[in-house]
Amino acid sequence: MGERMSAREAIFLLTTGTSARGGSARPGGFTELPAPERTSAVDGPLAWEGYDASRARAAERTGEDESVICGTARVGGTEVVLISFEFGYLGGSLGERTGDRLEAAYTHARERRLPVVSLIATGGSRMQEGMRALLQLQRVAAQSALTRAAGLPQIAVVRDPTTGGGWATLGAGADVILALPGAQIGFAGSRVRPPDADPYAYTAEAQLTAGHIDAVVRPEDLGGSVGRWLTLLTGGTAGTAPGPVPAAEPPAALGHTAPPATGWDAVSLARDPRRPRAEAYLDAYFTIRESVNGDRAGGTDPGTLCGFGLRDGRTVAYAAQCGTATLPAGYRTAARLVRLADRLGLPVLTLIDTPGAANGAEAERSGAGAAIAEMFAAVATARVPVTSLLIGEGGSGGALALAAPDNTWATPDSYFSVIAPELATAILKRPPEETRATADQLGLRPQDLLSLGVIRGIVSMAGA
Repeated sequence: MGERMSAREAIFLLTTGTSARGGSARPGGFTELPAPERTSAVDGPLAWEGYDASRARAAERTGEDESVICGTARVGGTEVVLISFEFGYLGGSLGERTGDRLEAAYTHARERRLPVVSLIATGGSRMQEGMRALLQLQRVAAQSALTRAAGLPQIAVVRDPTTGGGWATLGAGADVILALPGAQIGFAGSRVRPPDADPYAYTAEAQLTAGHIDAVVRPEDLGGSVGRWLTLLTGGTAGTAPGPVPAAEPPAALGHTAPPATGWDAVSLARDPRRPRAEAYLDAYFTIRESVNGDRAGGTDPGTLCGFGLRDGRTVAYAAQCGTATLPAGYRTAARLVRLADRLGLPVLTLIDTPGAANGAEAERSGAGAAIAEMFAAVATARVPVTSLLIGEGGSGGALALAAPDNTWATPDSYFSVIAPELATAILKRPPEETRATADQLGLRPQDLLSLGVIRGIVSMAGA
């Protein structure tokens, strides 16, 4: 179980980087938004006996008059609308007054064009208000969707515990999801799970492994992490004055600089284990970067790196293959990244380096074809420019899915082929010793790709 903190302690931690029990959060510049007024029937819409008394006791115990606090603050230099849940007030549950405050907060964010940061700790919907409480999830989902359509980023910080509808709307519906160590996270709360359920599955660490959240962040690092994310996610043009988004420039080559003499030479250079991989290209290209993790459907692919980075003062989204066979989760994560960048008005850079899509039985069960189709569609429909650089192997459609039509470049130590030379040889029923000759016939060298109009150019080393 993670560390429990009050709503205002969480705000204080985020805005000052300091943990202070009982902190007022004033040092962080938090300004609370006025709460909408609502006239409630005695003991709520269900006339639940003792409900008003329970709320009165919760208010006396916590100093709050509802389960959520909403306001504005600056985090890492960026002004945001801040939503913080008070778990001590009836388990941070959502009722009608909670929905009123959340709707007002999202509306304020859109009117002021501010990102939304939610510090969540909730047990779900409030039973004492019955279905009227559950309907608040639809209100929250609608407000989140309107804010998403307005091109404004939403960041969730998941505290302990976060379960039920609060996780399924404000939490899992955010663009970037961070969690505090040991936080209990899951749609099912601890009292309603099957008795034999593995408790680890409901932890922040397990959710990270499953690709449902982007990072587990230590409390002392929270302010810096959210501040960097805000810098990156607010660097786009969505919802601002119309105008073309400048494309990201392709990175400079880092490896072999001479063009390969033969097709097999190109294949050998691309497969050389000493060749620079995606991590080296990303480190050289960006000054800072933050990663997104997972496909939000239970899968991750360590061979596909996705996130946002700062390049010459502006944000570029990236999706990079690392030289391994790309898993369905890798394509789905990359597609999620491209769609988010498109909403926020941020250019995209893809680095292509894979022998092809994973084609084992597990990949098929995980929907390889549908995942690749999703990636093709994300690139094809992106309104922001996508720039692609082939940095190693370009194996068939599994590589092409990340390639930008009419804006793909190549390094000298790369190749792109309709299929790997060995497989082409087998399909053509040629003996294995003809593989090298087949590689020449496939026209897969960078200079062949240029002459065929497949790529825009061959990049050189920086300063060359």
